[in-house]
Amino acid sequence: DQSSEPVIIGARNNRVARLPLMKAVNDTRAVAKFTKAKEYEKAVQARGRSFGEMLALNEVMSTPPQQDELPEGARRVAIMHVGGLAPGMNTAARAAVRQGIDRGFEMLGIYGSFEGLMSGNVRQLAWEDVEGWGFDGGAELGTLRPIPRVEEYYAIGRALEEQRIDALIVIGGYNAYLSINQMRQETSRYPAFNIPMICIPASIDNNLPGSELSIGADSALNNAVWALDRIRESAAASRRCFVADAMGRHCGYLSLMSGIAAGAELVYLDENPYDLQDLASDVKMMRDSFRDGRRLCLVLHNEEAGGRYDREFIASVFAQESQGLFDVRHSALGHLQQGGEPSPFDRILATRLVRAAIQELSGQFAENRSEPLGVGLSAQGIETFPLLQMQQKVDPKVRRPLNQWWLPLVDIISVVSRDEWDIEVRPLPITDL
Repeated sequence: DQSSEPVIIGARNNRVARLPLMKAVNDTRAVAKFTKAKEYEKAVQARGRSFGEMLALNEVMSTPPQQDELPEGARRVAIMHVGGLAPGMNTAARAAVRQGIDRGFEMLGIYGSFEGLMSGNVRQLAWEDVEGWGFDGGAELGTLRPIPRVEEYYAIGRALEEQRIDALIVIGGYNAYLSINQMRQETSRYPAFNIPMICIPASIDNNLPGSELSIGADSALNNAVWALDRIRESAAASRRCFVADAMGRHCGYLSLMSGIAAGAELVYLDENPYDLQDLASDVKMMRDSFRDGRRLCLVLHNEEAGGRYDREFIASVFAQESQGLFDVRHSALGHLQQGGEPSPFDRILATRLVRAAIQELSGQFAENRSEPLGVGLSAQGIETFPLLQMQQKVDPKVRRPLNQWWLPLVDIISVVSRDEWDIEVRPLPITDL
């Protein structure tokens, strides 16, 4: 349509966005104009809201406090990890400590999740104590998967009272959300639980309610793609089908994104059930493509997908039906997806999510309320949601959100890897800004 306004395609808040071209050009030119005129505040505003936020964040994170003494009556805010390890947990803890101190809070670290809390393994964290945490993998505070049992609630409540903890920042995965959600439903029996509690999503599974991306998912994706690239190189001199398991439990985010980035021909997800007829169709496609000269077929499998039709079963079917045209190997990418230093994206995401959590805590303290919340990245930006609504947002049987923004991307695999042209492709959501 020649009468329509020209646009550019960009990304806003983790979504593909359609931006007016002339507005983008004018905003870009305005930055140079304001900078030349030394109107720096206007130049920052012209760069967009997120640029100004990150500029302020950088100043807080890099500038030590002017005085070592805490203000009188400072709130004691404790940080803990719960759930599986995710790259970026240290970054989030570091950001929480430094931003909390900037707000006048006394920041505490709980070592060893709820077990550490019950045993009193809690100590104050100063600004310099978290130096270097932002760039290290692992979790300096330690993290454990178990959800507190009902019989442990009394000990947890006593520990919160003895340590005089005024608020909890819990960085972790699905078990972290479930733990806080269940604890807050017991405030009538355990009044110590009636304090502000905020969950920050950190899980390579990327299956947490209220957030489209979790801390650690990008780093895990990088690790998975690195491993798949090595697999592709190893098969260069042979005719091979390689079936690889990606982590994520019942959530197929990591498998799908790894498959797209690594150029996989097939991806099996728990969200898209498959049967023997589907496997038969896929192996026929492989036979035809290897007969026409293909040298490698890369297949990604979500670790909990298919029930008995797991990675080993799929590999055995493909090997049996290969008719000598290709050989089959299979492997699980394993825990390398949890390791390594957090990616730049995860470091930035962790810092932004923590910023929202600290702001929310300040508001709750000022208003004398104690609402349990989750912090997450949505299509509108960083937002919070009531944690007690968690069960309305997830399927508890498979532990994943009811609505997953990335599912339309499943069609990309079929479009770019097959010769069939009768594939019905779902449109991707594009936001007009």
